[in-house]
Amino acid sequence: MSWSSSEGFLVTYLNDLARLVREHLPLGARPPVDSDGLFLLYAVLVRVKGVATTEEDVHDAWAAWMLTVDPAHPCLLPFGDLPPEVQDEDVPYMAAIRDVARLTRHGE
Repeated sequence: MSWSSSEGFLVTYLNDLARLVREHLPLGARPPVDSDGLFLLYAVLVRVKGVATTEEDVHDAWAAWMLTVDPAHPCLLPFGDLPPEVQDEDVPYMAAIRDVARLTRHGE
């Protein structure tokens, strides 16, 4: 483990995976502002589900994070209750999580 001198927090294996997920997003993806906590949840998905991560898993991680940010957000619904265009927003994150899982050999 190492300390990040500029950020003042302990850099861990989960921070490393979260950074990789962020780096593997397509150029058009626009993660929410101040979403470090969300990407830590995505890092957990890399380790736990790996290449088997689904859009629903991504949405559930987002929903858990969003409860801490905006508990009244209109998309805090089960994945299947969301309109298809909202469901599609989870696809690039799922792909990035799967790419990092393949790269790091997690969840195989």
